[in-house]
Amino acid sequence: MIKKITKLLIANRGEIAVRIIRSAHEMDISTVSIYSDVDAQSPHVLLANEAVGIGGSTSAESYLDIDKIIKACSVSGADAIHPGYGFLSENADFAERCASEGLIFIGPSAQSIQIMGDKLSAKKKVKEFGVPLVPGTDFAISDVQKAIKIAEKIKYPVMIKASAGGGGKGMRVVHDSNHFDEEMKRAMSEAKNAFGSDQVFIEKFIEAPKHIEVQIVGDHHGNYAALFERDCSIQRRNQKVIEEAPCALLPPKKREEIQNLAIKVAKSCEYTGAGTVEFIADDQFNFYFLEMNTRLQVEHPVTEEITGIDLVKEQINIAKGKKLSVSNETLTILGHSIEVRVYAEDPANDFLPDVGTLTTYKVPKGPGVRVDDGFEQGMIIPIQYDPMIAKLITHGKDREEARRRMIRAIDEYKISGIETTLGFCKFALQHPEFISGHYNTHFVEKYFSSEQLKEPLNKEEEIAASIAVLTFLEDQIRKQEIKPKRENNKSSAWRNRLRK
Repeated sequence: MIKKITKLLIANRGEIAVRIIRSAHEMDISTVSIYSDVDAQSPHVLLANEAVGIGGSTSAESYLDIDKIIKACSVSGADAIHPGYGFLSENADFAERCASEGLIFIGPSAQSIQIMGDKLSAKKKVKEFGVPLVPGTDFAISDVQKAIKIAEKIKYPVMIKASAGGGGKGMRVVHDSNHFDEEMKRAMSEAKNAFGSDQVFIEKFIEAPKHIEVQIVGDHHGNYAALFERDCSIQRRNQKVIEEAPCALLPPKKREEIQNLAIKVAKSCEYTGAGTVEFIADDQFNFYFLEMNTRLQVEHPVTEEITGIDLVKEQINIAKGKKLSVSNETLTILGHSIEVRVYAEDPANDFLPDVGTLTTYKVPKGPGVRVDDGFEQGMIIPIQYDPMIAKLITHGKDREEARRRMIRAIDEYKISGIETTLGFCKFALQHPEFISGHYNTHFVEKYFSSEQLKEPLNKEEEIAASIAVLTFLEDQIRKQEIKPKRENNKSSAWRNRLRK
């Protein structure tokens, strides 16, 4: 039976809320926005057919408050909820509450969320379906001495990971036993603070891996499709900054292999809706299951660009009970797409968050350029939420056209009043490692420094600078005073502005 959705409440904010509203309107579905006190004048509020204020300013007081959101549905008469990404999108209790209230949840079942929400239970499930795992434990551990023995067995380096959650929190790479005790305690403490659980597990650390993920969709009729892969290896603090689809170096046989593995993961938890299966791959493209995100990903636009599929519409139709509109037999890759995340962060200051007013905000336009955003000129970037301003997406007939188009779009993007990641993204896109496609998750630490973002020198300045550096080094060598130095007293750009 096909369910009817007449009014959709978006339990989110910013660009993803705007994105969902637009697709819903194209489907003749009325929309309801919710907003905190901070977001009262945000575009997602003004774009929806109606809006309900839920008060508060922090996430906990607003977009994470299940009771307030359910009440907003009652007040507005909404019969469905789309959680977007982040906040409550992967909260099994929220999905269960929606079901108990008779609301259509645009996402998978609470059971699927629960299985994949815990990395250990996810590993156990996918293992039953023959999906390869990184060597390590499939159980939680808190005994340091026992953990050290496991680490020695699978050989260093190893990764200590929080069992619950994601986003790079509760993760530590350990290269030898001398630092294991300290790093494990840090990982457990961070996991406890971030997710309410200090459970961790140990696995082999794959050096110089690629982070490759597969977009999957599944319906309530047992149909699944893999919508090709995305390379998400350009990261800072284990969080993505640049994504592209498809992976530049993946051979067709390996593409087929990773898609089949992703579908096995989806089947292992009887998944319905849109989701993403994440893998790490070594230099031979041997794939190891990392996790499954039971929601729409931030980087979903690059998949939309190379498939022509509106994933939000697909999500809604699946929730209504319709069969998939796509299959792997009919899908083809249409060109190439790249996405950069425009964060209010200062790359020259260790990517620390920057908040303030968008004094200038002018987005790029032209063929093959897409901007998904939730801000306008004159708005304040709030400190209470994620610092992402927008997603800039380009599409081209091939990878090089998409790359050059992205550089052009970055140059056209005018933002003042805050620091952003656009300069870093341009640096990365012009780097030989990115151009070749051979980059991995260590790109930032290996190739990037704040010096890379300075204005290029003219020829005379370049010569003068080179002479100065050589003179300095010779002097230091003579004095035997060359010592590595790391500055730890960094502060964010917005704090520095406040001090002026």
